[in-house]
Amino acid sequence: MSGLIDLAADFTRLPDLPSGVFTAPLQRPPHVGEDWLEPRQTEYTADDHRVWDDLFARQMQVLPGRAASAFLKGLDRLDLGRGGVPDFARLSSELGALTGWSVVPVPMLIPDHVFFWHLANRRFPAGNFIRPRERFDYIEEPDVFHDVFGHVPMLTDPVFADYMQEYGRAGWKAMRYNRLKALGSLYWYTVEFGLIMEADGLRAYGAGILSGPAEAVFALEAQSPNRIFLHVDRVMRTDYAIDDLQPTYFVIESFADLYRQTVERDFDRLYRGLGAGFTYAGSAVIDVDDVLHRGTLEYHLRGGRGSGAAPV
Repeated sequence: MSGLIDLAADFTRLPDLPSGVFTAPLQRPPHVGEDWLEPRQTEYTADDHRVWDDLFARQMQVLPGRAASAFLKGLDRLDLGRGGVPDFARLSSELGALTGWSVVPVPMLIPDHVFFWHLANRRFPAGNFIRPRERFDYIEEPDVFHDVFGHVPMLTDPVFADYMQEYGRAGWKAMRYNRLKALGSLYWYTVEFGLIMEADGLRAYGAGILSGPAEAVFALEAQSPNRIFLHVDRVMRTDYAIDDLQPTYFVIESFADLYRQTVERDFDRLYRGLGAGFTYAGSAVIDVDDVLHRGTLEYHLRGGRGSGAAPV
C-alpha cells in the first residue's frame, strides 16, 4: 500500500515498530523480553487467593441473569471457582482443547503491537498480579481477576474466540494507518463493555462489566446510559470513559453478527476516512443510531464517580 508503513502480515514474528507509528510509551521491565512475557506465573500468597475467592463470590451474586450465556457456560467449563487464582498452565490446557487459546502472564499493561501479536496467535495476556484488598472495589490497571475472570470464559466460545484473533490481526493494519485510537474504541465497546441481546433479554459479555458489580447492574438496568445497537463505523468514531461507568453501551445481536461486522469490513477504506481524533462524545446519540434505550444521562450530568452521584 503506497505511503503506508509496512509491518509483517504473517504474525509469526513480533514486528519492529518504525518511528512513524504512535503507541503508548510504556517502559519495559528489565526481566521480560520483547514479547513482554513473564518467565512464570506469580506464586500467589494465601491472602491473594482469598482475594480472588472473595471477588469471585461477589460477582456470582450479581451475574446470574445479567451475564451472557456464553460467559456463564465458559465459567463452568473452566471451573474458575474451584478455589484461588487459577493456574495458567492448567487453564491453557483446558482452553486450548476447546478453542486453541492459551493464557500467558505479563507484568502490566503491554504495548499495543505486542498485545495484538499475542491475540493474533491466540494467546491472551493476563496481568501477573492481583489487586490488594485495600483496592478491592476498583483498580485502574487490569489485574489477574479482571483478565482471567472477565475475559477468559468468553474465549471458550468458538465464534468469539475467532473474533479476538481477528482483532489482533486487525491491530497491525490500524498501526499502519496510525488509527489505534479508533480500533481501541471497538475493543472498548465490545470486548470490555459489550452487551448482547439474547432470547431472554439483554445480557453482558464485556469483561469490564462482568468483573465489576456496579457496572453489571448499571449497564443493564440503569436509566442513565444509552444502549445502542452496534455499528462498527460509528463505534470507531466514538470516545469512551476509562475511569467511570459508561454513558453508552453498544448491543450486538449475536457473536456471529459481531464477527461479520468486523471481519467483513473494509478497514483500509474506513481508516482512510477517519480523522485523527474522535467524532462523537461517548454520551452522544446520533441520527443513524438504532437506539434500544435512550438514557437520561443523569449519573454523568450529576458528575459521575467523582461527585458521588448515584448510578441510576
